[in-house]
Amino acid sequence: MPRKAMRILFTIPHYFGWTPEGNYASERNPAEIRVPVVRRCIASLIQTFSGAQGLMNGRDRSIHPANPKLTADVTVVVCTTGDNHLVSQLSIDGFTHVATRAEPRYLGFECHKLMRDSLGQYDYFGYLEDDLQVSDGLFFAKLGWFRTQFGEHAILQPNRFELIDDPVPYKLYIDGNLHDESISRSHQNIAEYRRVETPAFGQGLVFQRIDNAHSGCFFLDAAQLARWVEQPDFAQPAFSFGGPLESAATLGIIRHFRVYKPARENAAFFEIEHLDPRYLGRRFLPKAGNPPSLEWP
Repeated sequence: MPRKAMRILFTIPHYFGWTPEGNYASERNPAEIRVPVVRRCIASLIQTFSGAQGLMNGRDRSIHPANPKLTADVTVVVCTTGDNHLVSQLSIDGFTHVATRAEPRYLGFECHKLMRDSLGQYDYFGYLEDDLQVSDGLFFAKLGWFRTQFGEHAILQPNRFELIDDPVPYKLYIDGNLHDESISRSHQNIAEYRRVETPAFGQGLVFQRIDNAHSGCFFLDAAQLARWVEQPDFAQPAFSFGGPLESAATLGIIRHFRVYKPARENAAFFEIEHLDPRYLGRRFLPKAGNPPSLEWP
């Protein structure tokens, strides 16, 4: 019997409103910088998870399907508000545009509603900000494995990182401890099952609950989303975790699940790239060495 493809819905809140005083990249960077970032975000979901993958066979000049055991039926929805977006400039197929009249910084909660309204149609639901890139074809296999190991109430968040190659190559994971731990601890008890370890790939992998569970995204299976939707605060605009943008990505899941990230010693096990650097090349510059190093300014 042919394998039934997994069905995945990705929802992306997308806003653009350039201003010289902008704090977020969607406000700080001009369109010519922001457009390729958003395009790469969308493209990565199609390239990594859909059937748009092939293996070149030069012998008979053919392309064989690649990763057929991993590919899924992928739906990408880009959610915007008013005219503050770059959809007409993206020049990429494969996504659906949903227009709203939401307050810009609360746009993420409109994505939550889209996911709720799509329950029963998909196996996994993803929410990610429009400057993130996923390149790991085993991404959802790892999520399924984690749930099998630790149960439906545990969620695995990817470690978000930035890359730079000038002046020297460096990789920085950007979501470390919060300067004010009370921002998080009023919503979650990280002492409960704080650190877990399990063998995999010939080694012990470590996962931990931390104050800063933010990754600019979250990914839930259908049962987890159905459980969250039943909570009275689901899709209710909020701002108590850093602000409304951060709250849309993180507040709900830390309130209603045990949220983990791979520990520092195996941070790369589950990760996602931040394409519009906020730290590397702006606040931090690596120093030459073997290996290169990074100093706090």
